[in-house]
Amino acid sequence: MAAILLLGFASGLPLALTGQAMQAWLTVDGVDIVTIGFLGLVGLPYTFKFLWAPLMDRFEPPGLGRRRGWVALAQLALAGTLFFMAGISPSAQPGLFAAAAVLVAFLSASQDVVVDAYRTDLLADKSEHGLGASVHVFGYRLAMIVSGGIALIWADQWDWPTVYRTMAAIMLGLAVVTTLAAPRVTGNAPLMTNAGNDLRGFIAMLLGVLAGYWIARLALQALGFDVADKNRWIQLLFVVTEIAVALPMAWWAAKKARFETLNASLTSYFAQSGAGAFLLLIILYKLGDAFAGSLTTPFLIKGMGFTQAEVGIANKLIGLWLTILGGILGGLLMLRLKLYRALLLFGVLQLLSNLGFYVLASLGRGAWGSVMVQPFDWGFMALTEPAALDWLLMTVIAGENITGGMGTVAFVGLLMGLCNSRFTATHYALLSAFAAVGRIYVSPLSGVLSVSLGWPVFFLFSILIAVPGVVMVWWMRAAIRALTAPATAGPADD
Repeated sequence: MAAILLLGFASGLPLALTGQAMQAWLTVDGVDIVTIGFLGLVGLPYTFKFLWAPLMDRFEPPGLGRRRGWVALAQLALAGTLFFMAGISPSAQPGLFAAAAVLVAFLSASQDVVVDAYRTDLLADKSEHGLGASVHVFGYRLAMIVSGGIALIWADQWDWPTVYRTMAAIMLGLAVVTTLAAPRVTGNAPLMTNAGNDLRGFIAMLLGVLAGYWIARLALQALGFDVADKNRWIQLLFVVTEIAVALPMAWWAAKKARFETLNASLTSYFAQSGAGAFLLLIILYKLGDAFAGSLTTPFLIKGMGFTQAEVGIANKLIGLWLTILGGILGGLLMLRLKLYRALLLFGVLQLLSNLGFYVLASLGRGAWGSVMVQPFDWGFMALTEPAALDWLLMTVIAGENITGGMGTVAFVGLLMGLCNSRFTATHYALLSAFAAVGRIYVSPLSGVLSVSLGWPVFFLFSILIAVPGVVMVWWMRAAIRALTAPATAGPADD
């Protein structure tokens, strides 16, 4: 559990640095809302990580261990890339900044692949999944307090490049601790597939992605669409089509080139009963949360007029502690509710929490009054001037973060229950990649919709889009219950 906590922290630290912390940097640097929405696509590696996860199942870095070695290498590379990213101006060098952010997301997604596999391998007893998920969420959210909450307060005192260099130093420290202290995972040796075929298959898969990208782009241009069109809906059409064509092309190329580990692991997953339905459930369950949260930081800073310090204290610092509380509460409730009831109850609560953002967008800042936070200096963090905490904002953040934490614990328990131990890294990467579909792909659509419809209608839409996920949980109740059933059940168990 201590190892799960440490690696959960390491896994959560980079996420905000290509998400909401990055959005705050872009916002104060003068980048417009729609462009910020499109830059949410730098997180695309999170949705494709299952394509290179088989290499982490197949190969073992010498001397460091199969899981621990990949984690340490990813953390060292993250430290270097974050330091490099700190020296780039988003407004003056947008292309280079976006490329660095994509590399951070790629390395972060790669770290997640191994951290998730490490946790699942450690917790062979499925009765421990709820507690293990809760500990992981605790570490993960604790890291997001640092990179998503404290970072915003630091940015008010210093500047964003200094904040990113500080995050690079923290990641370097984590790499050292991981290398020296994290225990090896024994058992489940690397798969003995043909290494040459796997490497050739991976290269072929990358070429398939590039081919699909260009085929989609040329096809749209042949239909009369201009890739340089300033219309945001046309730009969105290009992005969605390129992704939709590139992924099947990558799959086809991998099969033709005999990428054995990928093919075997995916075949193993899809051999399970209800495999496709579970993937759809994974996409839908967090979709409403993804819409509501995709542009939360620009909404609060630019839409509602809150300062970075106010957002850092309310939405990131206090809010993420509430998420941790929700995660712990969710883990404890799962001991009694079990997986199906937890998913259903927490899903309904997540849906209802989005109403708070609609109320905030409708009533505006100061509708319920505020309380003043006096200056403080805790050494690692300080507030130099008094800041107002809006009561309505705090109420909305409390509801959203507590229910979101509860939903995340149940969701992680679902993903762990669907993994085959022979292909843990690839299976969990596939499942969590589908889980990231909402968070990544709704970002450009969110930017366009929020500008076109206005914030209140946008948040009503986020509530509507959350309904199918809850319905899907109820529809699949028998299959979900079977995930936590004993391997053999006699009449007494029934």
